[in-house]
Amino acid sequence: MTSKILFTDLDDTLLDEDKQICQKNREKIAKMLEQGHYFVITTGRPTATGKIVVRDLGLTMPGCYMAAFNGAVIYDCAAQRVLAQRTIPLYIAKEIIDEAHKAGINVHSYQQDIILTENHSPELDFYLSKVKMEYQLVQDIYSRLQTEPNKILMIDINGSKRLLEFQKQHQRFWEHCNSFFSRDEYLEICPKNTDKGSAVTYISQFLGVLPENIVAVGDERNDIPMIRAAHTGVAVKNSHPDIKEAADYITACDSAQGAVAEVIDKFILA
Repeated sequence: MTSKILFTDLDDTLLDEDKQICQKNREKIAKMLEQGHYFVITTGRPTATGKIVVRDLGLTMPGCYMAAFNGAVIYDCAAQRVLAQRTIPLYIAKEIIDEAHKAGINVHSYQQDIILTENHSPELDFYLSKVKMEYQLVQDIYSRLQTEPNKILMIDINGSKRLLEFQKQHQRFWEHCNSFFSRDEYLEICPKNTDKGSAVTYISQFLGVLPENIVAVGDERNDIPMIRAAHTGVAVKNSHPDIKEAADYITACDSAQGAVAEVIDKFILA
């Protein structure tokens, strides 16, 4: 049998808006793994919170992988080890953090599975409501970074306007790292040439799976590189309009109704 890979986003794709997974999704994932296919969680979330989801879903057997931080960390869920990772140079991280402060935009980064942030803001509460993770209040994020970070995140709970302005006004940064939106409130800053599409390329080559056997499904703008890198790119019914425009197929089900199960039936098990 020819093995296929399914790359799937987590929030509002595999998981519903309450961060739960429906039984149909669970059953179809188990079935595709039993038949020798590969399942890859691709998420903007940090590795730490991704591992929690992996354990909760029982995705710790051979054939299960994860791309965290939008592809900056590639993780083998069965072997429990990092296969590859990319980071943002410290001097660039410092400049980005400094410029975010000047613009009055909330910014945080990550170190050893802990969020580093400088104040307990509404933006932090908003983020923690989406991602269950430990945080540390520090005087200066940059001085507490012991190693180059996998990601920097800017948050504005009032929407994307100021974040878009920051992105446009700081083009020099994007020569050294990658920036994109995962929702209106989040401007994600990742290492150069790193996104969910680069994760698709790396894992597919690592597993030796032919391009025509690669399927990807997501719901937000940071999923667009992933569905474009796959042979078959799928947007769930509840997706942002931009990803629907880029997709080859749009599911009839939304994330709460088993969109991923629908994709597995149609493109993996068929």
